[in-house]
This record gives sequence, C-alpha cells and structure tokens, in this order.
Amino acid sequence: MTQAQQAAVSRFPVPELKDMPEDIRARILAVQEKSGFIPNVFLTLAHRPDEFRAFFAYHDALMEKPGNLSKAEREMIVVATSGVNQCQYCVIAHGAILRIRAKNPLIADQVATNYRKADITERQKVMLDFAMKVSQSAHLVGEADFEALKAHGFNDDDIWDIAGISAFFGMSNRIANVTSMRPNAEFYALGRQTIERA
Repeated sequence: MTQAQQAAVSRFPVPELKDMPEDIRARILAVQEKSGFIPNVFLTLAHRPDEFRAFFAYHDALMEKPGNLSKAEREMIVVATSGVNQCQYCVIAHGAILRIRAKNPLIADQVATNYRKADITERQKVMLDFAMKVSQSAHLVGEADFEALKAHGFNDDDIWDIAGISAFFGMSNRIANVTSMRPNAEFYALGRQTIERA
C-alpha cells in the first residue's frame, strides 16, 4: 500500500495484508470476497490486532444476533447515532448496509439527517429516540424511557440491544474521527437502485 493510499484510509499506519496475523488476514479476505472490496475500518483497526479482535467480536455480538430488532433496525440505530456524532465513516458505510438490508434507497439519508422526519414507523422512532438519548445523555435514561419502549413492544433484551449498539458505535464514531478513517468510495453507491415512479 502506498503512502497516499494509506493516508486515504487512516492517519495511523496501515499494515500490509501479508504482515497481518493469520486470523485477521483471513477475516479481511473473507469480507473482500463477499463485498468485492475491503472496508477501511478493517484496515485501520488491523494496526492494533488485539483491539481489532475485540472490536469485531463485540460488533458481531450486537449486530448479527437474532432477536426482535431486525438487522435493518440495528443499522438504523448506527446511522442515526453516527449522524449526530458527525462520523462520516459510519454514516456512509452503515448507510449503505441500511439501504441494502431495508431494501430502501432513501432511508439512510433520511435517518442520518433527521430520523424524526424519516419514512419509518412510530416504533422505530421510539427506538431511535432512546438510542439518541443513550448516545448523547445516557445519564438521563430512566423508567419513562423503558415504559415508552415497552409500550411499542420492546422487551428488556431489545432495550439492552438498542443501548449496546448506540454505546458501541459511540466509541466507534470517536475512533473513526480520531483516525480520520475515510469511507470507501464503493459505499456511496451501494443500495441506491433507481426508484420507480408511479
């Protein structure tokens, strides 16, 4: 990787694939095979192998688990909270995943800008209200928040999931901003199929 390519990924050193530990290289190559490119978060975090492993273990535990939150709703939480945290990488990368998982080319832009005006359900707005509160003022979370969520069908495990995703990506947003992690160009076009007009 040239210095110019490295600078476009992160302000910190980015190791060559051949120099990465075998488990990390294998994971990165599997992602590349599936998506056709290597998301820059993998390259950036490979600079710190132990943290790479811990980060993706927790990421997968939150984002890939079964439960009452759909995978699209989990991505919605990431996009909304990353927008308010001004994390370009996570808004762009997870916005692409949200468009694909929701099968909706408009949703990510709406949620990142102002989820309250987005074409989502009232249940999802309550979910994002709570995620935003966890992201921005978790010390104010109280019983009224739990009651509002439960009134919309969320149980305690769901509430933990919403809080965990919001909190985890708060950390991720901050690391992405400090490292100047750049979104891959490929993310911008993903899931933006042509909208048919009636």
